[in-house]
Amino acid sequence: MTGARRALADMPKTIHGGQAWRLGDIEDYSHNLNPFGPPPCIGELFSKASSDVWHYPDDSSSGFRGAVAEEFGVPEGCVIAGAGSSDIIRMFPNTFLEEGDRAVMFSPSFAEYTQQCRIAGAAVVKVPLRRKDDYRIDRDPLTKALEGAKALYICNPNNPTGRIESRETVLSIVEECESKGILVFLDETLLELVDGWEDVSCASYVNEYHNLVVAGSLTKSFAIPGIRIGYGIACRELADEMNKVRMTWNIGTAEQVIGESLIRDHMDYVRDAAKVLRAEADRMFPILKDMGMPVSAPADSFFYFCDLTPLGLSAGELTERMRSRGFMIRDCSSFGEDYRGCVRFCVKDRGRNDRFLDALRASLG
Repeated sequence: MTGARRALADMPKTIHGGQAWRLGDIEDYSHNLNPFGPPPCIGELFSKASSDVWHYPDDSSSGFRGAVAEEFGVPEGCVIAGAGSSDIIRMFPNTFLEEGDRAVMFSPSFAEYTQQCRIAGAAVVKVPLRRKDDYRIDRDPLTKALEGAKALYICNPNNPTGRIESRETVLSIVEECESKGILVFLDETLLELVDGWEDVSCASYVNEYHNLVVAGSLTKSFAIPGIRIGYGIACRELADEMNKVRMTWNIGTAEQVIGESLIRDHMDYVRDAAKVLRAEADRMFPILKDMGMPVSAPADSFFYFCDLTPLGLSAGELTERMRSRGFMIRDCSSFGEDYRGCVRFCVKDRGRNDRFLDALRASLG
C-alpha cells in the first residue's frame, strides 16, 4: 500500500471494553457505565428532538455548551462540544502537537491518548504507574519525564486502575507544567460517577491555569454510549484554537437536545447512582479480599483493577472462566506486556454484584 502517512505505519486499532452486547446473555462488567442505564426521560427527549432533524444542527451547540458552562461555573466560550470525549481527545493533539513534539502520559491509561498523539506525529513518553505505589502518581519520575515535553495527559479516575488523585495533587502538577510551558490534558470522563466528584474536578479552574484542558462526557454518567455527547473545558484562548480543528456539525441535533436537558435537569440521576456505587465498592472490598483477590484497598472509584500474578492466573484465563459463568470482565493485557496478568471489573447494584461475586469465587476455584 502507498500513500498513507508514516505515522500510521504498524499502528494497531485501539481495543476497548463494553463488547458483551455482541455475545447475547452476558452481564457486562468490562465497561464503566452507570449500572442503572439511561434515565427514563431518554425516549421523550428523542421524540422532542425529532421535529428538528430536517435542518442542519446548530454548529455552535450553544444550548448544550451553555448547560455545561452553567454546571461547571465557566463562561460558555470556554466549552468545546465534542462527539463524546473521544472527539475532544482527537482535537487536542491535532490542535497543539506537531511532528516531533513529546507527549507524556501514564501507563497503563486510556489507549486513545497514545493513538491520537501518534496520528498527529508526536512522540509518546510513558511514565509507569507501579503496583508498589498502589498505581498512584509518583512525582519524581514524572518531573524527569516532563523535561522537553509539550503536553501531559492525566486521566482522573485513571482508566484502567481506577485510582483518583486529589484536586490539590492535580493542580500542583498543572502548576508545575505551566511553569515549564507544558499543556495538560485532564480527562475527567469517569469522574461524575464518583460520590463527591465536585470536590475533585478541576474543570472550574481553567481560567486560573491557561495550560489546562479538561475533557468530560455524558457517556458513562448517563449510560448512553450510543449517543455521542462530550465536551472540553479550557480558557477561551485554548478553546478558540481547538474549535478551529473541530469538525463542522460534529454534534447532531438530537445529541444537542438530549445533552442540554440531561445536564440542566437530570444530574441528580447521576449523583444518586454515584452514592450507590460508593457503598457497593466499599461492601465488595472485604468479600474480594476474603476470596483471595489481590485488592489492596477499596476502589477509589466504581471499578476494581487487579493484578492476578500472585494467584498464578493470567488475565485471559480468568476472563474465560468468568465468561463461561455469564460475566464479562476486562482483560487488561491490551494495555501492554506488563499488564498481561491484570483485569478490570466494574461495580453495579447489590443484586448483580452478589451474582458476580459468586461467579468470581467459583472461577477462582
